[in-house]
Amino acid sequence: MSTSQTTYSSMDEMLQNESAAGRPLTDLIGEIQSIYLGDDKPWVIGFSGGKDSTTILSLIYVAIENLKPEKRHKHIYVISSDTLVETPMVVDMIESVITTINEKAKTNGLPMSAHQVHPKMDQTFWTNLLGKGYPAPTQNFRWCTERMKIDPVSEFILDKVTRFGEVVVVLGARSDESASRAQVIAKHKIDGSSLSRHSSLPGAFTYMPIEDWTFDDVWLYLLGAPAPWGGDHFELFDLYKDSSAGECPLVIDTKTPSCGNSRFGCWTCTVVTKDRAMEGLIDSGETWLQELKDFRDQLYHSTLPENKEIYRNYKRRTGKVQYARKNIDSDATEVKTIPGPYWMERRQIWLKELLNIEKKLRDAGRDITLIQPEELYAIRREWMFDPNEPDWADTVPKIYRDVYGTDLDWADQDAGSFTQTDADILNSLGTEFDVPAELVMKLLELEHAMDGLSRRKGLYKKVDSLLKQDWGTYEDIREKMVKNKHQIGLDKNIDKGYDERLLELAKELESLN
Repeated sequence: MSTSQTTYSSMDEMLQNESAAGRPLTDLIGEIQSIYLGDDKPWVIGFSGGKDSTTILSLIYVAIENLKPEKRHKHIYVISSDTLVETPMVVDMIESVITTINEKAKTNGLPMSAHQVHPKMDQTFWTNLLGKGYPAPTQNFRWCTERMKIDPVSEFILDKVTRFGEVVVVLGARSDESASRAQVIAKHKIDGSSLSRHSSLPGAFTYMPIEDWTFDDVWLYLLGAPAPWGGDHFELFDLYKDSSAGECPLVIDTKTPSCGNSRFGCWTCTVVTKDRAMEGLIDSGETWLQELKDFRDQLYHSTLPENKEIYRNYKRRTGKVQYARKNIDSDATEVKTIPGPYWMERRQIWLKELLNIEKKLRDAGRDITLIQPEELYAIRREWMFDPNEPDWADTVPKIYRDVYGTDLDWADQDAGSFTQTDADILNSLGTEFDVPAELVMKLLELEHAMDGLSRRKGLYKKVDSLLKQDWGTYEDIREKMVKNKHQIGLDKNIDKGYDERLLELAKELESLN
């Protein structure tokens, strides 16, 4: 595109006068139309709300609008992935575009519909972090991308593949964005075609119309003419300008780089040291985001090596303490504990803080949801049956009530059969008889889960699994390991006599049924 910015009164005028990556825009529009008309594969446009995907959406909208109605023979799905923890202003912008696209496409007779996909409620950021206690994502443990971005998008695409046989996924990826992205684009290219085979989704092809465009090409296009569905892109430009950030593309496989160091994406992201996008928005006047940034910084603080033992349980979710050996020198080996999920108390503190921030923003007149009610239901279930610290006190409804003064529709089946009073009794007896109360809690939960079954297949195996977990304080577990001279990492750190005593207890529980 030309180096000087020219603003045109209409999209058609700009298309006739401008080029990008050394190619007339009219030529690119013609290519889009040709590929669209070339087969019956429906299209899926990945729309993240950022500059590149907005450019793609605009080009395709124009290309299809300029076809005769009888040639608009197949549907185009616009898909946006909302992780439920996206930067709030980006969410608002995406929802506005999606609403407008659905309205204008219907008015203009275009076979186009826009959709939002979300992660399943048992796979959201808060269900995993607060519910299951997963540590905040890091470069070495980025559990979020696949669960929250790839899976919902892949499910949508595969649904269309099942229905139509094959689909074309149109993406706003550009080689200019990064060397790794350029390699991914080149690797799957089909010789002599503008399409590439998708790296992991059978029946899906990818098309990247602006892969050769530069950063300047994108902005000169977006600011050169009105949006084809109405309005302009100056709000998007202001958002980028204020944040000094890039965007998170729509991620459709594990090989696609998800985000750069300075990017729009999840406001909770702890993969980066600093959220420069959030900082830029705050500096530009969006000071209400400071509380979100402070909360995000807490999560990042918990990922630092020196803080892991403060925030996280010494046991994994398997119920076992896991060790790692590190050779200090030729004569010495250091044994370290690999930390597990966040302590239940820490998760409870964070949930209350998150709800307090949400309520404060709502009271200030902002229509914002930081955590969905369905996520609270999922977190409640995770806490009630936590593998290490079962929350018999059922604290999620209490925390919500403390913050909002009201109740959600807490389903009875979400609650367990035991109460805090029961837990207090077991804690007292556990101290008296030197038996970990948590272990007895898990045995009682197992008994209740199998109550009424005519065949209780696998009961002893499940009991045995519970008994082989590491119960007691960290000091007790280490002492027992050393005393019995078991090798670190093996599941043999409970003495045989203790096993037999508790197996007898399990049999007695079974006989009571």
